[in-house]
Amino acid sequence: MDGWSWLCCGRSKAAGGAAVQLPEPFQLPAPLPAWPQGLWLPLSDSLPPRLSFCPLSFTCSCCSAVEPGGDFAKGAIRIGELDVVNITKFRSIWSCSGASFYEPEGVSEGFHCLGHYAQQNGRTLLGFLLVSREVASHLLINSKPALEKPLDYSLVWTNANLSEDDNSECGCLWLPSPPNGYKALGYVVTKGPKKPSLEAVRCVRDDLTDTCENFRSIVSMGNACQIWETRPCHRGARGHGIPVGTFSCETDSTESKKSGIPCLKNLDSNLRAMPNLEQINALIKHYGPTVFFHPQETYLPSSVSWFFENGATLHKKDKEGGDAILPGGSNLPAGGTNDGEYWIDLPDGKRNEYVKVGNLKSAELYAHVKPAHGGTFTDIAMWVFCPFNGPATIKVGFASFALQKVGRHTGDWEHFTLRVSNFSGELSSIYFSQHSGGEWVDACNLEFISGNKAIVYSSRNGHASYPHPGCYLIGSEKLGVGVRNDVARSDLSVDSSQQYKIISAGHLGDAVVEPCWLQYMREWGPSVTYNSRSEIDTVLSFLPFFLRFTAEAIFNSLPAELYEEEGPTGPKEKNNWEGDERG
Repeated sequence: MDGWSWLCCGRSKAAGGAAVQLPEPFQLPAPLPAWPQGLWLPLSDSLPPRLSFCPLSFTCSCCSAVEPGGDFAKGAIRIGELDVVNITKFRSIWSCSGASFYEPEGVSEGFHCLGHYAQQNGRTLLGFLLVSREVASHLLINSKPALEKPLDYSLVWTNANLSEDDNSECGCLWLPSPPNGYKALGYVVTKGPKKPSLEAVRCVRDDLTDTCENFRSIVSMGNACQIWETRPCHRGARGHGIPVGTFSCETDSTESKKSGIPCLKNLDSNLRAMPNLEQINALIKHYGPTVFFHPQETYLPSSVSWFFENGATLHKKDKEGGDAILPGGSNLPAGGTNDGEYWIDLPDGKRNEYVKVGNLKSAELYAHVKPAHGGTFTDIAMWVFCPFNGPATIKVGFASFALQKVGRHTGDWEHFTLRVSNFSGELSSIYFSQHSGGEWVDACNLEFISGNKAIVYSSRNGHASYPHPGCYLIGSEKLGVGVRNDVARSDLSVDSSQQYKIISAGHLGDAVVEPCWLQYMREWGPSVTYNSRSEIDTVLSFLPFFLRFTAEAIFNSLPAELYEEEGPTGPKEKNNWEGDERG
């Protein structure tokens, strides 16, 4: 029985002889489609390079694809001096009671492993490891190769019992010792105390690497070491760091966020694996989630054009009244920063309530497409616009209090983000934005409604995004005190795979024309001053004395945006427009 069959059988011996249930590999509910083909020239090592200077590196422009979409979902991505391939099939090496360790299976000839993979037990197997090979043409440019064998290994951790003669079932974690000018990008795991072969992994020249940080604990090996998932420190649309899929092993007690294991760096400014416009449309049509609004939702979304056409007004500081906003927002002030000079407001009179509740029929999601993890992933941020954000509901224990003012404001922008692998076009995860924060949810933990289309639940009045129905608290779940975010399925929904518009894709140059309203950097609603604390104080006055001070401390720690009626800025002014999501 080979290693992959053993993994699929689902059982392994952990330290001490206990049986461990190995996780099953994850598959999306439906097969992937045949993605549209971009203009592609095959990767070739046989042609001499014609050098052209770019801000990031020297790149070979004659022997590989440079057109957008040419290398999308082709399996291999060139990142400068290296070709990298994403491996998602693993062979089990060793398991303990908390985690299992794997090596890649089916590595193509000429490619090399950079380290091993670790994952918590009890979770669906949803990981990857990058393997790499050197682009031969770059050997003509650099005197030092991109990849080198380690000189040796140092034993970092083992559960071997030195008093026993047979340690063949023990686990050992080894750190490759790189040559001078190179770095190890991962650890090597063995079952038994025998040192790994020098052929097991390759080290990478240090100028081809970037820094990583520890961000999610996998398992603690007692007090001896902590196993972490890592991610690049430099993320977002301009970040060059590429996660390798390996783990970090920290053996000291410090809480340093920085990892001792680096990642790869993309030195190819062409971002050759990013999808073109036809491929982006195919991705949205295949993966676009259905957004469900709460059955008691009052303040529904609309399109931006519907909002403008139905009386939204532009106001200027120290000027009486407001001006009608032209269709498309062509008379909105463009660029600059949020200086408080302008704001948008709802129409006056009878149309105020009509516009405030939105228009679900007109609603469309606005897609911003950008590179992630050095262009090895594509992020598709889907923005939802609601003309009004309703007031909050406070929960304290078993009691809930609907407020009249706290939490409400004109103009609400919320979003969720699809992260797609550029190696295969497979959905990796979705980011659910929740007020001032949010969370990444792996594809294996999503709820799907049709094929590979997930569900996004929008919270009542506040429009925060969640992956599953229920009541989510901003505050203390343990004490049951905080602001309610109620989400549920209903007849009120928007299918983002059909009702969408691509508003920005910087890597495609002029292929996507950004709408005028996207360049408006000021607030989409007025600032209204009132004593919001009075509503909170009223709620606190009903509480038992022993609970009052605890609840007050929790309310005081909530985001300030809940206590002031101030319209938000638009998508392009948000940190995640160029940066990574908070999560």
